[in-house]
Formats: sequence, structure tokens, C-alpha cells
Amino acid sequence: MLLAFDIGNTNIKVGLFENGELKSSFRVATDLVKTSDEYGIQMRELIRAVGHSPKEITGVIMSSVVPGINYTIEHMIWDYFHITPLIVGPGIKTGLNILYEDPRAVGADRIVNAISAFETWGGPVIVIDFGTATTFSVVSEKGEFLGGVICPGIKTSLEALVRNTAKLPTVELSRPEHVINRTTTLNMQAGIIYGCAGQVAYIVEKMRKELGCENANVVATGGLANLIASQLSIGMHVDPLLTLKGLEILYRKNTQEKPNENN
Repeated sequence: MLLAFDIGNTNIKVGLFENGELKSSFRVATDLVKTSDEYGIQMRELIRAVGHSPKEITGVIMSSVVPGINYTIEHMIWDYFHITPLIVGPGIKTGLNILYEDPRAVGADRIVNAISAFETWGGPVIVIDFGTATTFSVVSEKGEFLGGVICPGIKTSLEALVRNTAKLPTVELSRPEHVINRTTTLNMQAGIIYGCAGQVAYIVEKMRKELGCENANVVATGGLANLIASQLSIGMHVDPLLTLKGLEILYRKNTQEKPNENN
């Protein structure tokens, strides 16, 4: 089985693949204080909890946007699974032509998402990841990573709003029925949710014009993708597991392993 780690600023998404098929996935908090032993014990127990044995793991791949935790996770993988992980970074085979001015500056998660979306929907494709930051990444019809946009994430924006204003309360991140509201809480919720939806619609429209393709596919991932996608009429595929699937694709590209044709 393949064990895939997508290490983000807030959460670590973990996927278990067998013969190219995602069998289970789970999330744990990204914690710079936690030791490799704590992560190792946690991973083993989670793998057992979904009906598998740690001994079934034969390969590991990881992508990370949190450099400070990488050594801990790599050390954990070696100590608890006795495997050297494949790490998404410079030198890895992606199948994309990365046209960023400095390809090394592109977040690993953006590359993985781009590969996953391009392999599934072809190009041109616009990938939106609703995480700690909201990122837009664009892949051309020829498989060229063209770059994109980075915006504050939805939760990040809400936290900054509350932290930097004296009278605004902490509110739940949910969608109010109306845009015009009569309470401060609903005003804030409407501003965050509908404001993000408007931002997405505008950026996608501009990107499609620059691509010269009004029907370019749009793929959204991240925990809040469904919440925002439900407010848009631009046509959007939502895949919360896009990154994990991209890691499995990358692993096969770099190890020559192929899924079982009978699966």
C-alpha cells in the first residue's frame, strides 16, 4: 500500500492507496511541537483504525508547505515504516512544464493539485485550493503550469478581521440566507462567504479571458470548497481529495508503479 502525506499549514491530510485506489483518508493537526514518536504512534493507530496494518505500507510520498515539520515527518516515516519517502520538490518528475520564473518557489501542494486536475480533466484547467491561503493555479492545454493567484484564505480572513477590530465578535463560518442582514454576526458571515464567492467568480472570469477559453475547467479542493462552490454559477468540479490523488499519480510517475489493471 502507498501512504501519502499532504502537509499543510493547518492540517496534514493522509491517504492510503492500494493498486491506485484511495482506500482511506484522514486528517491530523499540523503541530510543530509534536515529536516523530507521537506522530508515528498516531499514524499506526489511525491505519489500524481503518482496517489495515502498518506492515502493509510499501511506499510513502509526501508534499509539504511547512519546512519546519519536514524532518520530524521524514524521521517518523523511517522509524515507524522503515521507508525512505519520495518528497515532492525540485528534481521530481511531474509531467508538467513549470513556467514559473523560479520553479522552486511554487508550493508543492499547487504542483500536486495541478497534476491531479490535468490528469483528470485535461487543460486548460484552473485549480482553486481553499486552504489557509486560497490559491488559483492554471495549467494550459499543453500541460504548462502558467502560475496563478494567491489570496488570504477564508478562515485566515475571518480571524484577521476579528483580531484587528475591537468590537467584532468571533463568529461561526456559515452562510447566511441573505446578503443584506441586520446583525453584526450575519454581516460578518455574509462578507466572508459572499465576498469570497465574488472574488472567485471575478478571478476565474479574468483567467478564462487571458487563456482565451471561456469554458476552461475549474476544479476546487480544500475543506471549504463545497461551501463556496454552492454560491457560484461558473461551473466548478469539487474534489476534496484532489491533492491526495495527485500524490498517488506522482508516486507512479516516479517509481514506474502502475495500478492493478483488474482494479
